[in-house]
Amino acid sequence: MPKMKSNSSAKKRFKATGTGKMKRKHAFKRHILTKKTTKAKRALTASGLVHESDEYRVKRMLASA
Repeated sequence: MPKMKSNSSAKKRFKATGTGKMKRKHAFKRHILTKKTTKAKRALTASGLVHESDEYRVKRMLASA
């Protein structure tokens, strides 16, 4: 049986924290930034956590990593 492959796009987007939760970046900060407030752009800079209902799917994508 061949090895399991982890999802390459997920490897680039998610990282596990020390407690086992999944860390992620916020979306909507690539372009069209002129209409967004400075406060909104600053809030999008911070990393967030994957929602607990999606965490299982993300961990499965990274299972063989």
